This record gives sequence, C-alpha cells and structure tokens, in this order.
Amino acid sequence: MSANFNPQFSKLGEILVNNGKATESGVNEALAQQKTTSDKLGVTLIEMGVIEEDDFTTAYSQQLGYRKADNFILLEANSSVAALIPEDFARENRVLGISKNETTIVVAMEDPEDVVTIDSIKRLTNLNPDILVSGPSLLEKSLDKVYGDIQKTAEVAETIDSITVVSGEEGSQELVDLSPDKASDADAPIVRLVNLIFIESIKERATDIHIEPMEKQIYVRIRVDGVLQIIMTPPVSSLGGLVTRIKILSNLNIAEKRLPQDGRFSIKSPGKDIDIRVSILPTIYGEKVVMRLLDKTGFDFNLTSLGFPKRNLGTFKKVINQPYGLVVVSGPTGSGKSTSLYAALKEIKSERTNITTVEDPVEYQLDGVNQIQVFEDIGLTFGSSLRSILRQDPDVLLIGEIRDAETADIAVKFALTGHLVFSTVHANDAPGTITRLLDIGIAPFLVGSCLNLVMAQRLVRKICEKCKEEYIPTKEELALVGLDSSKVTGPLYHGKGCTECRNTGYKGRLAIFEMIPMAKDLRKLVYNNANEDEIRESAVNNGMINLRDAGLERVFDGTTSIEEILRSTVEDL
Repeated sequence: MSANFNPQFSKLGEILVNNGKATESGVNEALAQQKTTSDKLGVTLIEMGVIEEDDFTTAYSQQLGYRKADNFILLEANSSVAALIPEDFARENRVLGISKNETTIVVAMEDPEDVVTIDSIKRLTNLNPDILVSGPSLLEKSLDKVYGDIQKTAEVAETIDSITVVSGEEGSQELVDLSPDKASDADAPIVRLVNLIFIESIKERATDIHIEPMEKQIYVRIRVDGVLQIIMTPPVSSLGGLVTRIKILSNLNIAEKRLPQDGRFSIKSPGKDIDIRVSILPTIYGEKVVMRLLDKTGFDFNLTSLGFPKRNLGTFKKVINQPYGLVVVSGPTGSGKSTSLYAALKEIKSERTNITTVEDPVEYQLDGVNQIQVFEDIGLTFGSSLRSILRQDPDVLLIGEIRDAETADIAVKFALTGHLVFSTVHANDAPGTITRLLDIGIAPFLVGSCLNLVMAQRLVRKICEKCKEEYIPTKEELALVGLDSSKVTGPLYHGKGCTECRNTGYKGRLAIFEMIPMAKDLRKLVYNNANEDEIRESAVNNGMINLRDAGLERVFDGTTSIEEILRSTVEDL
C-alpha cells in the first residue's frame, strides 16, 4: 500500500487496485455490471472472478477501519461465547461470537455498520461488541461449525448416558457405568472430563489419545489422520483424577505410580463398539497416558479405496488368490498394515474358504472370518494359538505380526504345507522386510521358497477437497524431493486450511505402496543370502516403484502434497 494512500477516505475499488488485487479496467467492468444487478460491488467482483472473497474482506476492513476475522480466528471461536448469541439471531444477522472478557465480546460480522444488530448484541450479552469483519461464505461455514459443535455439546449428556464400559480384566464382562450421575459429587467433574475426551476423540475419528502432564498444564492431544493435535488443556490439578479414572476403567493398580502399566477396556455406545488399549508411563511431571482407539464395529475398506494404483492392484489380487505361500506387509506402527490385510481377506473370503486370524489386538470384526485374540497373561500366545489352528483345517491364515523366531517358523511351515499365510513385520521398506525375515531366524532357502510377495506401505494425508487450491512450489521445495521445475508438467495443489479440516489443509488418508512380487532372480538372491542393496537393485530392475516415487505420483495427481511425502518417506540413496 502506498504511504500516502488512506483507505478510510477511498472507495472500495480504489483500495483493491492499490492493494494489487484488481485492475482499474476490472473494477470499471464490475461497476457497469453492478448497474444491471443492483448487487454490491464486492459481490459483483467476486462473482466475476476478479477477486477472491478474502481480498474483498481485507479491503472492506481497511475502508471501515476494523480488524479482519481470518480463517484461524473463526476456527478458534469459543463455543461458550458463541452460545451467548442465539443461533437464529446469529444466522439472521450474520454475526458470530468469538471471545470475551469482563466488559467486551469480540464478534465477527459481515456488515459491521449494522448498528441495530450491534445494539441487540449489547442487550443480549450485556457486553460491548468489538467488531471484526468477515467474508460471507467464511462466516457461513463458521456458523455451521460452531453452532454444530454447540448442538453436539448439548447432546453430550444424552450420549454419555448411553455409554457403558467393559472392564479391562481379560475375559470379564463387568459393566462400568460412565455416567456422572453414578459418581460421587467429588468424582463427577473428572468423570465428565474423561467422557468428553472420549466423545471428542470418537467424533474426530481419532486413533490415539495422549494425556501429557507438563509443569504448568496438561496437554490432551488426539491423533487424527496420523498427526497429533491439541483438543484441550486441563489444569495440572486434574491429572491425578484423570489417571485414576482411566486406571479404574482399565482394572489397573491405582496406587502404583512409579512403574509403567498396560490395560484395556471397551466403550459400547449406540452404533459404536470401540476397544481401547491403555499405556501408562511415569514421567518427571506425573503419569502420561496413551490410549489406542480401535473401532471394531465395521470394516468398510476395500483394495480400491485403500489407494492401490492400477499397476499394483492387479499384481496384489493375483498373489492373494494363490492357494499357498506367504504374503508380508511391512511398515511402522499406524501405517495401515493390518487394514490392507483385512481388505485382502475381505476380497478372498467365501463360503468355500476357512479363514482364521490370530491377532493382538483384533482391530476389526469380519463376518465369515474366525478371529482369535491373543491373551499372553493366560498363555494364549501367537505360538500356542497357531499350533492349535493347524488342527482346525484352515485354508487361509492371518498372523497379526511375525515378531519372533517361533512365530516365523510356524508361519513358514504353514505356507510350505499348502496354506495361504498373511502377516506383518516391522521394517522400513520392502527390501528391508526380506532381510528382517532372515534376521528373525528363518533360513534363506525357506524364505525364498515360501515368500510370494512383500509390500511396504505408508499412510499419507489427503488434501482437503473444501480448501484445495493450486500453487507453485519453490525450487527449494522441489529440490527436497529430488525434482526440478522442468519435471513438473501440471499444477500442484495444497490445502489452504478451513473449518472442515480444522485448518490443517488435510482430511482423510490413503496408502502408498512399495511392492515386490518374488520373481525367480529375486528368489535366487535370497537363497544365496544376498544383502539388502542387492535385493533392492534387483527389485527396481523388475519394476518396483519405491515409496518416495509412489508418493510423488499422488502429488502429481493432486491427491496429496510435497510436504506430506517429505513427512512420510525417505529418499533412496
């Protein structure tokens, strides 16, 4: 903006031109069209595509001398403050309460010169309005989100009343009532707080809950689409009650605060059946709690919806329909390994096939599949379960994880005696999975004989469709993934951030894959106990696309971003 330019004494079109958001010819064209429509100039300019709504809001706020309510401010609107203004009034008069202090309420308005509405806000709240300017569509989305959250919060008590918990003791079906009405007056606030954490986590599709004590406050974070985000910061004084409540639900020792403890319990509510695995670890500021949420009520994925590209989908379907052999999926915790194997079972299950799984934990319940939950405390281990399964006439077997020599030995023997075996291994990539199997203790000639396919995978976040926009990456950004601008032939995208995606720019996830079908030359390398580099070179020669390149394909088709691929994969050196 020019140093001598005063927007408060200028017309809207002049401000937009001065800001570099419009040209004089564009403004004049809009003025001419405005005469036939009677719309405001800003609306006309936006409809003509001359400016974006955000450009108009910036110019309008400069003209009136008010602050602008950007996306982040509206996203962080305090629901309790917004609730001071009735929803019908807020929608009719285009106003949203953001925050307040003892004398002032901060509100976002589409028209800050609407003195009648401002006077009504004063009477409704007994506070002086501090006005921010917001664009119409952004304000509409924010009203939907904030009042939607208020409505859900009002339904929390009813939801809590319908929730029961199965106690954490293995095999126990004792029901623990979560309702605050059944707690003592002293305990009720803690019970409500724990329930709210669960309900918010389930609503946001979280996979993990972290309760982390710090020196001055507690951070409650949930993992959504693989990334942690803070949902609340209770006072440090509530830590003891929170941890004790979770220990009671998990059947853990509430008096033991010096040693780690692990437990479990299940939440049962209308339409949801969620198994919660609890880990408690002592830290310098108190006990940290991490809870893994497993929604067991339904499995609605298939091989296509997981994100398999066409070149891999045909190969994977061919391998999983083989009558025998071993299929191994690798990746870190939370990379979707089990989900891919469940999708494979869903693809091949039929009334003619006896499918049995041994898992810890059982993450989804599949109709038509015999699923066994490992309980190591009573001696029901992977090894003991697998030895018994052999007498159950299985055709297909899923082993939750190959983690030791005994489990690996049984899996190989199953695969070599006419059974199709699926399992997972913790390894960084597909070539490393083969060497990991050898490292566990399986003889090279057995690995080479039974292994049909190895697949490594990662989950990457998808760009939010609501705020997806084209952008031009910098040379430095491209260099980080080994590209130069000449290799980028089409547009790239990122998420701007909106209320729909909690201002992250991402919503939902899909998998990227690195797949090695076991060709003859690869089997020969394994027989000869070749190292990982030799296996990788042979796999690439046979057409393997590594994880980084598989991710870049999804960048180029507009599904995800360079930032996300850098977060999830490493470059092959």
